[in-house]
Amino acid sequence: MSNPHTFHIPVMGTAFTADTPLKVAQYGIDSVISIVDDVLLERLRKFYSEQYELDYIEISKSSKDYRADRITAYLNLIHKLSLEKFTEFTLSTQEKFEDIKKYFSLLPNTSDIKKEFYDLIEGVFSFDDLKRWLDDNLSMGSIDVNIMTKVDKTNFLKNEELPVEYNDAHAALRGYAKSNLESSVIFSAGMNPRLYGYICKFNDFYPRKDGYIKKKIVLKVSDYRSAIIQGKFLAKKGVWVSEYRIESGLNCGGHAFATDGLLLGPILSEFRDNRKYLVSQTYEILVEALKSLGKIIPNNALDIRVTAQGGVGNADEQSFLLDYYKLDSVGWGTPFLLVPEVTTVDDVTREKLLQAKEKDLYLSNISPLGVPFNNLRNNSKDLEKEKKIVEGKPGSSCPRRFLALGRDYDNQGVCTASRKFQKIKIKEAQSDNSILLDKVFEKTCLCMGLAASSVVKNKIEVKESEYVSVCPGPNLAYFSKYMSLKEIANQIYGMSESIARIDRPHFFIKELDLYVKYFTDRLEESLDNFNKKQEKYFTRFLNNLEEGLDYYSFMFENMQSTFLQNKSRILSELDNNRKKLNDISLKIKSFNQILDS
Repeated sequence: MSNPHTFHIPVMGTAFTADTPLKVAQYGIDSVISIVDDVLLERLRKFYSEQYELDYIEISKSSKDYRADRITAYLNLIHKLSLEKFTEFTLSTQEKFEDIKKYFSLLPNTSDIKKEFYDLIEGVFSFDDLKRWLDDNLSMGSIDVNIMTKVDKTNFLKNEELPVEYNDAHAALRGYAKSNLESSVIFSAGMNPRLYGYICKFNDFYPRKDGYIKKKIVLKVSDYRSAIIQGKFLAKKGVWVSEYRIESGLNCGGHAFATDGLLLGPILSEFRDNRKYLVSQTYEILVEALKSLGKIIPNNALDIRVTAQGGVGNADEQSFLLDYYKLDSVGWGTPFLLVPEVTTVDDVTREKLLQAKEKDLYLSNISPLGVPFNNLRNNSKDLEKEKKIVEGKPGSSCPRRFLALGRDYDNQGVCTASRKFQKIKIKEAQSDNSILLDKVFEKTCLCMGLAASSVVKNKIEVKESEYVSVCPGPNLAYFSKYMSLKEIANQIYGMSESIARIDRPHFFIKELDLYVKYFTDRLEESLDNFNKKQEKYFTRFLNNLEEGLDYYSFMFENMQSTFLQNKSRILSELDNNRKKLNDISLKIKSFNQILDS
C-alpha cells in the first residue's frame, strides 16, 4: 500500500527523532531513527517499557554483541508500540473516531483517500463498514533507521581487537537486520565499502520473486555521480538501492557535506532526466549478481524512489519539487524541532530554537568528525565547553567514544573533543607553534550533547553531562512559533495561511547564498598558501556555481505559473549573487597572475 503522505521526517541528531515514529507512524508519516547511540536507545527502551508497563531486562555491556542486541530490542519495541497504536484506528470504535479523523485531517486536500473518507462519513455508515474500509486503505508510516557510515569505530573486548563485524556501524546494521521492522536503512556520510559488503550477510535485504524487499536500502547522496557509483557497487553484490535521498550540501541540519559548488536544482534536474537510465544500468548489474549468488531474481525490474531535503519551507516549494522534478517525497526536518508533539527537545533548547535568527545559526567546526556542522549559537553544551576552557579543564571525559576514530595516540582510538586528546595537544603546543589551541578547543562532545535532550526531556536520571547540542538547518530562522502536528501539516500542504516569515528566501536562493559565503570563506582562508592545486579547486567550484546560477536564471525567468509573486525578488537575488561571483572570479585571476609571475 502506497504512503498517503508526500513528505517524510528525516533523522535529526541522535535524540531528537529517536522516538518520533511512536508519535507519527500511526498517522501514516515516515520518520527516521538514528541507531548510532545504543546507550541512548537502551535508556529509551527502559523508559518506554515503564511507560507502557512492559517487562524490561537490561542488555548490559558484558556481552560481546550488546550493541546490536540493544538496537534490535529498541527497534522491536518501537515497532510493537507503533503498530498497536495504528491497529487501534482500524478497530473503528466510537471512542477512537476523533483519532481516525485526525489521521485524514493531516493529509493534503488533493488526497483521493481523504476525499473518500469524508464522503463515507457524510452519509449513514456503520462502524463495521468503516472498519473494513480502513483495513483496506490505511497504511502505517515507515519506521526507518539511519547509519552514518563514517561512524564505524573498531571495538575491543578486554583490550583485544574484535572482528570488523563488531565495528560500530556494522553492529548497528546487524541490530537493524535482526529486528522485526519492514522498512529502510538510510546510509549517510558517504561510501563505506566494508559496511556495504556486510549487507549481503542478511537475507532481508534481497528481493522476493514479486519484487518485495523486507528491508530496503536508501542512500543519502549529494549528486548524481555519487548515486550511480554507489548504486552500481551495491548492485554488484546483489543489493538494490530502493531510494536515493538527495540532500542539500549546506541548507540542511546536522553535518554539512558541501559539494564543489553543485547546487540542488541542477542536481535534481540530472536525477529527473536520468532516472530511467539509473534504474536500467543498476538493474542489469543486479540481475547478473543475483544469478551468480544463486538468489531469487524478481519477475519484473525493480523501481527506485527519488526524494530530496534541504530548506523547504512552504507548500509552493513542496509542490514544485514533486511536480517539476517528479520526486516521490520531500524531507521536512528543521521545522519539526518546533513541534513538541513530534520531536524530543528539552524546553530550554526548544525556546532557544524558537528565538533563533540568521545570526544564531552558523556552520561550525565543532564536530570531531572534521566535517562542518550546523550549530545553534550559545547552546548549553557549547557554553559548558567554554566554561571548562576558562577553568583550565578543556575537553570531555568521552564516555561514549563513538567518534574516537583517530588512532595516532591510542590504538583503541581517541576523539578530538576528548580531554585526553586536548591535553596531548596542549603539551605539544609548548614546543610547536603551528598547533593553534583555539582550533583544538573548538571541538564539542557531540555523542553526549546530541543525546542529552532526550535525557532531560524524559527526566531520565543519569550521572553524566546533561548539556545539550543541537543541529538545526538555516531554515529554522524563518519559523518563530511552536506548531502542532496539524499546523505543520497545514504548512506543508498549504491548507492554511503560511506561518513562515514573509521575508523567507526561496530555498534554492538560500542554498546559493550559503554556497557563495562558504566559497568566499574558503578562499579567504587560502590566501596565505594559494597554489596551483587550490587554483584548480576554486576554479571548478566557481564554474559549478556559475552554471547553477545560469540554470536558476533561465528556470525562474521562464516560469509561467510558479513563484510568480516572488519572481522579481528571486531574479534580483540571482543578479546580486552573480555580481559576487564576478568579484570572486577577478580575485582568483589575480592570484593566478601572481602564481604565474
